[in-house]
Amino acid sequence: MRSELLALRAGHVFDGVNVGPSGMVLVEDGVIRDVDFTGAAPPEHAAVTDFGPDGWLLPGLIDAHVHLCWDGTKDAVEHVASHDHEAVLETARASAATTLTTGVTTVRDLGDRDYLTLALREQMPPTERPDIVAAGPPLTTRGGHCHFLGGEADGADALLAAVRNRAARGCDVVKVMASGGMMTPGSNSLHQQYDRSDLRLIADEAHRLGLTVAAHAHAVPTIADVVDAGFDTIEHFSFLTAEGVGLRQDLVDEVIRRGTFISLTVGILPGDTPPAPAVAAHLAALWDVVAKVIASGARIVPGTDAGITADKPHGVYPHALTQLAELGMPNRDVLRCATTEAAEAVGRAGRKGVLRPGADADVLALGSSPVDDISAVTDIRAVYRAGHRVR
Repeated sequence: MRSELLALRAGHVFDGVNVGPSGMVLVEDGVIRDVDFTGAAPPEHAAVTDFGPDGWLLPGLIDAHVHLCWDGTKDAVEHVASHDHEAVLETARASAATTLTTGVTTVRDLGDRDYLTLALREQMPPTERPDIVAAGPPLTTRGGHCHFLGGEADGADALLAAVRNRAARGCDVVKVMASGGMMTPGSNSLHQQYDRSDLRLIADEAHRLGLTVAAHAHAVPTIADVVDAGFDTIEHFSFLTAEGVGLRQDLVDEVIRRGTFISLTVGILPGDTPPAPAVAAHLAALWDVVAKVIASGARIVPGTDAGITADKPHGVYPHALTQLAELGMPNRDVLRCATTEAAEAVGRAGRKGVLRPGADADVLALGSSPVDDISAVTDIRAVYRAGHRVR
């Protein structure tokens, strides 16, 4: 029996790199079979969906930093830390479903509890959730940032064991709380939790086992050590100092030289929900740093940190893209960093973030041009996940 062949047509196609006119994407068995710009007629047996001359087809979007187990309320820490296993897993299910409806078809989860995103990946059909690049509980010091997620590890032996355990369980990435953070009582974002030798040990072992490494890093000395240790992505990259926020151009230059990805924490729900006090105090300076990093030419991907607070609920991703544009990134570059670049950053290059033969058939259809106005990413006409229309 022949499987169903889908022919998706639109007046414009962004393939993850370039824009082409009057394109057709052929999908079968959850995989893209062909992308055609010649104006050829669809195969006779194909089921055709035409999104019209103003329609756009593009790869499903990728959020490089989410927390599916966190419920995106003012009590998110309390919920993820103290609720029972099934309640937290149910939060993750709802978070994943909400995220998918916004056109985000791949997420990198950088901090769950008890490896619940691995359970979610097994229990929830792929067509009902984004593809999940999972870290499990982040590595942190005893009593350190997000210790309540279960990832405490101190000393070389414990760190090596923790990395190996994540590889054995099926995680894709090792998340490290290299500095303290704002969500944990008693933690300080200026405090460095692991020294350079520990960071290098973690990165080397993860790479040996085929995993990538991502570092939560706020303080300037921490950022320097993470860069030196060879991490694949740096989360936040906020350059916090005791005096406020201070960009170190030499570190930005080194990140560019190495090709390290910066996962910028962007995307806030518009409205009256205030950010955390520790963030609000430095918000203007932080946005200035982000704008300068964007202008530097560094490799940037959007990571919303969705789930951690009420102003970052699941589904906030479109606001991350509009914010990047507002901070000076050209719309085409926003689209690239949300697709092709993000796919490479999260370890899914070639499979995700592109419309080309052999890639997964995660496709977003829009009703207007995101190149002209990036807010068109909210003008969603359809979302396909693994070749199935889910919206």
